[in-house]
Amino acid sequence: MVRYYLSGNEAIVEGAIRAGCRYYAGYPITPSTEIMERISIRFNEIGGVFMQMEDEIAAICSVIGASWAGAKAMTATSGPGFSLMQEGIGYAAMTETPIVVADIQRAGPSTGQATRVASGDIMQAKWGSSGDYQVIAVCPWSVQEAYEQTINAFNLAEKYRVPVLLLTEEAIGHLRERIDVVKDIEIFNRRKKPGAAPFGTEERDGVPPMPTFGEGEKALVTGSTHDSHGFRKTDDPLVQDRLVSRLNEKIVNNRERIIDYEDYYLEDATVVVISYGFTARSSLFAVEALRAEGRKIGMLRLKTLWPFPDSLKRNIGARANVLFVPEMNKGQVAGEVRKYVSCQVVTFTQTNGEVIYPDAIIEQLRRYL
Repeated sequence: MVRYYLSGNEAIVEGAIRAGCRYYAGYPITPSTEIMERISIRFNEIGGVFMQMEDEIAAICSVIGASWAGAKAMTATSGPGFSLMQEGIGYAAMTETPIVVADIQRAGPSTGQATRVASGDIMQAKWGSSGDYQVIAVCPWSVQEAYEQTINAFNLAEKYRVPVLLLTEEAIGHLRERIDVVKDIEIFNRRKKPGAAPFGTEERDGVPPMPTFGEGEKALVTGSTHDSHGFRKTDDPLVQDRLVSRLNEKIVNNRERIIDYEDYYLEDATVVVISYGFTARSSLFAVEALRAEGRKIGMLRLKTLWPFPDSLKRNIGARANVLFVPEMNKGQVAGEVRKYVSCQVVTFTQTNGEVIYPDAIIEQLRRYL
């Protein structure tokens, strides 16, 4: 084990390299630019390919092409840049292209506060492009997890042939902490099966093997409706329905293998805080302070935001009286929580460009304890 002192953005770079990323294309935008800066230097050392593109649209398209050429590829952005990438993310979902997009969230909408923090892109991550499709989104709460979740993002992208979004915030991106780097860590590489249909339905988990350009396989890649070999079938209702269903089901049917969360003090909790990202740090501090007073309070920390953990009711909703959801947005995750539970869901939102501090959470929680 080796210990480093890094920022969250730097840890994302090191996690990407450890996962096998050797292609990065991007366009500089605050607060993600340090990822570009560091990875350009690190790729010179290890032999990766770095491209600064003319804009975020070109960046996401370049990353998709690199993935089909056999590289593990990523980009990073924030705010308006993430908006520009949405069509490309939808194309990656339709063509089942494994890529990683790091979104270092800042206060919006539009240009907003470029140097300030928020968690306002949660819904955009899931619904930003057109049509019915699935993505995976993971959310670290520390620099250590920025490293680990980046590796996890690449593993999930390669395993399920899907764009994976690393949703963190300016506060994590610029936070500096010690991280422990373990040598033995699982790295998943995409499945290859010569001669297999690149968009076929034969695999039990719904994820077909992926050919690589330049290795002799015949592969047609299009964002139009296509059959198992990639041929356009835009006038066939059955092909359209089968394709869209499989694109969704390969994630939905495997969600129990994808979803990850941690729980704290739920055994006797009547009030449960549901939190994620940087805000979860303040939430846990608040929960532990209130438990020290004898309060029956617990916490669930979401490490995966999409697919959303629909097992909430089974895990906490049946015994908790109140679910409390603090967020640096106007209640985007709280709205999802309400879909799965029948108990009271309380939102505490803050959109002033600052992190939510423990004292503010404690003050709100006292009303329900």
